[in-house]
Amino acid sequence: MITGSLKPFDEILSSIERYRNILILSCGSCVTVCLSGGDREARALARDLSAEINDRGSGHSIHVGTIQRQCEIDLLKAFVDIPGETDALLSLACGAGVQSLAEAFCHLPVIPALNTTFLGALDEQGVWREKCQGCGNCILAYTGGICPIARCAKRLLNGPCGGSSKGKCEIGGEVDCAWQLIIDRLKAMDRLDEFETIFPPRDWSTDGTSGPRSMRRTANTP
Repeated sequence: MITGSLKPFDEILSSIERYRNILILSCGSCVTVCLSGGDREARALARDLSAEINDRGSGHSIHVGTIQRQCEIDLLKAFVDIPGETDALLSLACGAGVQSLAEAFCHLPVIPALNTTFLGALDEQGVWREKCQGCGNCILAYTGGICPIARCAKRLLNGPCGGSSKGKCEIGGEVDCAWQLIIDRLKAMDRLDEFETIFPPRDWSTDGTSGPRSMRRTANTP
């Protein structure tokens, strides 16, 4: 899922100072699961902003709304009710949701309250770790279900570099060497011979470096 983290409070406060009637819109999907952009977080942010604004006597009005997925323009147009006096939207969604909201309501400024971080998974209670970069050319079938693109600091495709030591990455800390994890997984599945497979130079055109990507679904025809 897409993870995100709340921007610094002072940055959010500064970004809304010029507006008087603000709708905070939470997203009920990914960022709700990672406890950064759901209804509860939106109401807490509204409470904190209101308290600070009231102390300053600046006369802002803040409301809260929720939509299941901010990244679907049809849902936004059909189910988001924006009060007529609203002059700015504060989005608690990933970058895709912020941009969809801006497209759906192009007459209003849309301000992000989150920093989008990565595609990750919940490894343990309260801890999400990056697992995928959406590179558009998945090789997990050949690497024991462990992604070297997202989990190797150098994005290496043919084994570990010379800097890894005792199963840890040379960047330091407790970061596991992705290729050591891959080797261990392949060995556990009695597939270690696949480690000798050499990946050809990668076509990076699928990872977005050639511009924005798109995908179109068409109805199946007989």
